[in-house]
Amino acid sequence: MKILIKGGRVIDPANRIDKVTDIYIDKGVIADVGDDIDLEGIDMEIIDASGKIVSPGLVDMHCHLRDPGQEYKEDIETGTRSAAMGGITSVACMPNTSPVIDNEAVVAYIKSKAKETGYVNVYPIGAISKGLEGKELAEIGELKFAGAVAISDDGRPVTASGLMRRAMEYADMFDMTVISHCEDMGLADGGHMNEGYMATSLGLKGITRAAEEVMVSRDIIIAEATGTAIHVAHVSTRGSVELVRQAKKRGVRVTCETCPHYFTLTEKAVEGFNTNAKMNPPLRTDDDVEAIKEGLKDGTIDCIVTDHAPHHIDEKNCEFALALNGIVGFETSLGLSLEYLVKPGILTLNELIEKMSVNPSKILGLSKGNLSVGSIADVTIFNPEEEWTVDISKLHSKSKNSPYNGFKLRGKPEYVIVNGDIVVNQGVLL
Repeated sequence: MKILIKGGRVIDPANRIDKVTDIYIDKGVIADVGDDIDLEGIDMEIIDASGKIVSPGLVDMHCHLRDPGQEYKEDIETGTRSAAMGGITSVACMPNTSPVIDNEAVVAYIKSKAKETGYVNVYPIGAISKGLEGKELAEIGELKFAGAVAISDDGRPVTASGLMRRAMEYADMFDMTVISHCEDMGLADGGHMNEGYMATSLGLKGITRAAEEVMVSRDIIIAEATGTAIHVAHVSTRGSVELVRQAKKRGVRVTCETCPHYFTLTEKAVEGFNTNAKMNPPLRTDDDVEAIKEGLKDGTIDCIVTDHAPHHIDEKNCEFALALNGIVGFETSLGLSLEYLVKPGILTLNELIEKMSVNPSKILGLSKGNLSVGSIADVTIFNPEEEWTVDISKLHSKSKNSPYNGFKLRGKPEYVIVNGDIVVNQGVLL
């Protein structure tokens, strides 16, 4: 397919481009970027991008596709459909599947199924420990050569500090990213939401912020002592942001991410025992939300991810203490970021695209997040001012567990191009 994108505002932070120009795509790659590209007589698809943003395809480095083993919640086909509708062209899926992504066979299954049924690029993340049991390292080299782009026991912390150190040292040899789920289970102590007034008023057991911050501190200390790298998942507290900020100033090889729910919602969303606002880490306070925004603004927080975590309605439509953690996030991530970060001036569009495309690609070592001539054509086109209302019944995920139903957002993707093919055309999935 030959595609000419005309007259859009091209924002490509990797190449320091921010101007109105054209992009020509041929045979799946970006063939030219320039003003008034004229290809008269060539049969092609022409996209009028006037008044729209043309960016590198968004990269979500933290999601759960539930495949294999829990396809009743989501599978690779439905998950990647949802991702495409959110303007995301590449996803990295966490290993807490059934069976766990801790060996070459499961990595091969995911890659094969994604090639057959996926709408976007899918990159498996392997487990740190076999079976996510935190006892014995998975075969990190095997996972790397099979195609895993990182390792993590996400959903569970690596409690044994010695095991975490060995994981970081082995991963460093293989040039792989270690993604840490920072939670001290002893401090979390079976809690269900943020510890504080709201938990007390609802009669729910709270989770202290220390449960996250103690483990963030531990992993930073290990990274500093060994000279290895660590990526901290789903940062949610002021203390965690400050720990990462100070570590970066000391030269520690630490990066981190947050999710839209940590800069748009607080523990107040749980009021009325709203299980769609139950997640881990839990929603925090107004002060924590401000700290997350500050961390995004000053560069402490490198990435915005979704932590897309689909659950069947029966797993949410129950007592709060029994409800599973997590929300779906692919289709609301860009809109929430534009509404709550770009509109109030916390981030520029350039900075947002860096955190949603460029930086995740760098951290995972992917050749994504840019619009360079010769690169694979993954492109997202959206109108940052277009307003829309979230209707969870229309989400393309199998699951609808989102706390954002009825929220008014802006910036829905209009065109999404993956590997040179249009998968979303004028807001419609093809």
